[in-house]
Amino acid sequence: MSDSLISKTATELLDLYANKKISPVELTDAVLVQIETHNPTLNAFIHLDPDATRASARASEARWAKGAPEGLIDGIPLSIKDLTPTIGMPTRRGSRTTDPDAPQDVDAPVVAAARRHNAVLTGKTATPEFGWKGVTDSPLTGITRNPWNPERTPGGSSGGAAAACASFMGPLHQASDGAGSIRIPAAFTGLFGIKATYGTVPNFPRASHIGDMANFGPLARTVEDAALLLTVFSDRPDPRDFSTAPVQGQDWRKGLEDGVAGMKIAYAPTLGGYGWADDDVRAAVDAAVEVYRKLGADVVEAEPNVPDYRHLIDVIWSCADRWILNQMTENQRALVDPGFAAIAEYSNRYDEMDVIGAYAQACDLATAMSIFMADYDLMITPSMPLEAFTAGQYRAPGQETGEWAEWSPFTYPFNMTKQPAASVPCGFGDEGMPVAFQIVGRHWEDAKVLRAARAYEREHPFAMPEGYI
Repeated sequence: MSDSLISKTATELLDLYANKKISPVELTDAVLVQIETHNPTLNAFIHLDPDATRASARASEARWAKGAPEGLIDGIPLSIKDLTPTIGMPTRRGSRTTDPDAPQDVDAPVVAAARRHNAVLTGKTATPEFGWKGVTDSPLTGITRNPWNPERTPGGSSGGAAAACASFMGPLHQASDGAGSIRIPAAFTGLFGIKATYGTVPNFPRASHIGDMANFGPLARTVEDAALLLTVFSDRPDPRDFSTAPVQGQDWRKGLEDGVAGMKIAYAPTLGGYGWADDDVRAAVDAAVEVYRKLGADVVEAEPNVPDYRHLIDVIWSCADRWILNQMTENQRALVDPGFAAIAEYSNRYDEMDVIGAYAQACDLATAMSIFMADYDLMITPSMPLEAFTAGQYRAPGQETGEWAEWSPFTYPFNMTKQPAASVPCGFGDEGMPVAFQIVGRHWEDAKVLRAARAYEREHPFAMPEGYI
């Protein structure tokens, strides 16, 4: 029975709990076996405490036995990204500069919400150092690999969460996204991930080096499961985040089945002329766009008139990394990922006026996108312009510089504009790896993004890699 359990969605598992077909302990044991079996190859989890995880499952089992579950995901396994503070679990942030014995006495708001809803926390998932790049490897934890092909990267910086999710090491996974770190690994591993409108999910500790570009959110194998986890994460404001939306508690599963008929959707395959896609990716996204036309949406190819956003992320991201490096001692600096140090060094070409100018132009980008979106319910772009490349490498094949912003041109603009954006799997490229498209919505219209993703998923259910069930 364990083999079939791990393939179930969180939504299905909750029904099985309610009908006393399975228990949280059975499921948790199955997930822990899955982790034990496949984590040595994939390196998705970097911290586990099976005793604590099983104790949480037993407590949930007792509540379900009484017919009195507490919370929306009582007894459902959930992993936490290693950038996210969690009581009782070390938060190393993928860095040898962090203290493994530091106090573990703070829960980030998303973890506190998961505990309120009685998730079974399984452990910490891998991230590159301080989440600085779009692949997942670090001097501290090594290389994380893609379940579709362990020779390939799962992307990053939530690559551990993605590798765990795609290999059935639990149905729900917490991720975060400062420039695409939910959507990049979702696209590379065939998962659904959404970066909600900034302020939807309480944010603490604030990633002070990138400020309000950072977002917490869900990774899952289905849209409904992601909507469920987003509902948990955004169930109430948190006083530690002054920017949280004043109205919380929306159930993001409501309206999921309402479809896209009558919606007006812009298809922007180059996002204003600054993005690109390999031919196989473009063909898959073109086909996905046709699905929306058949579902009754009014889809037109239209590119927003936006300023050059590549330069903005170069300035903001490299200077943010230099800020982190400047907080370190000389001994700590000697321990960091050489690529991280190189990016920080790159930022020395910029001064404070460049940084202020970049943030000012990011506001111009947000205004231009808001004006463009006034005429459309949604916009579609590719998620990633290429398939996942070799694990342990930072440079994508054929790329001029290899910097992550060059091979991920569609993600980070929406961290600057604060719009909701989701990655939706839409098939496979020529090398057999997943490809995806991105759905972008107006501010606070995340429900439309989820509806549109679910409409596509109904027509083309997402595939998962073989060999893990």
